[in-house]
Amino acid sequence: MDVNPWWVAIGFAGQALFSARFIIQWLASEKARRSIVPRAFWWFSLAGGMTLLAYAIHREDPVFIAGQGAGLFIYLRNLSLINRDRKTQQETDQQETSQHKDDAVQHKDGAA
Repeated sequence: MDVNPWWVAIGFAGQALFSARFIIQWLASEKARRSIVPRAFWWFSLAGGMTLLAYAIHREDPVFIAGQGAGLFIYLRNLSLINRDRKTQQETDQQETSQHKDDAVQHKDGAA
């Protein structure tokens, strides 16, 4: 078996990134006093999954490759859904702000 120290380091780095997501989720939940999954959880999942996938490909391990490869789609989909929700919320906030300004102008014009 090829035990190249660089690949071992890459494998451990990927595992560290992947494991860090649980610490991030735990700390965010403790801070909120409820169970939540912050965006950083999905970013660390993606970074760790990609790094571990590279390591799995180097090791030529089809089981490891399939497991990490499939996970990447889930992580990307969750980030996509979060991004879509943030854009929708920003549009809603802008519409509400615009409506409040229109209401203030109408009120001012009516009071004058």
